[in-house]
Amino acid sequence: MTEPVRPEDMRVSDVEREKVQDHLRRAHEIGQLDLTEFDDRVRSVWAARTKGELEGVTADLPALPEGPGPRPVFSDTGGGTAMRVLTIVWASLAAVNLMVWGLLALTVGFVYPWWLWVAIPPGAALAVLYAAGIGRPPRT
Repeated sequence: MTEPVRPEDMRVSDVEREKVQDHLRRAHEIGQLDLTEFDDRVRSVWAARTKGELEGVTADLPALPEGPGPRPVFSDTGGGTAMRVLTIVWASLAAVNLMVWGLLALTVGFVYPWWLWVAIPPGAALAVLYAAGIGRPPRT
């Protein structure tokens, strides 16, 4: 009977190597590694065959601070909610009109692109409101 493989002796995949490489990249970006050390460690990551070897590459690095995450497009205020709803309604109407125009163009030949008159003016109004700060999250 064979003994089970220890977790540190398990083989690693390229996806796992990429995650460790991203960790090293972030550590380099915040100054925990210089370029030479980063390069050496990335080479070690791609040469690693087991989880133990992969964990050894980042064992001496402190935990990375959490990134800010993606910035929301709309704020959580009433204006942000209104802009989110209006944008969804506008995009839906523009998409439906584009589809109707496309079906007409396919069945009867070229048709004047009237759907642009339905999409562009309200889209421009939404863009002006957003540029004026309505519903936009505060800059940090």
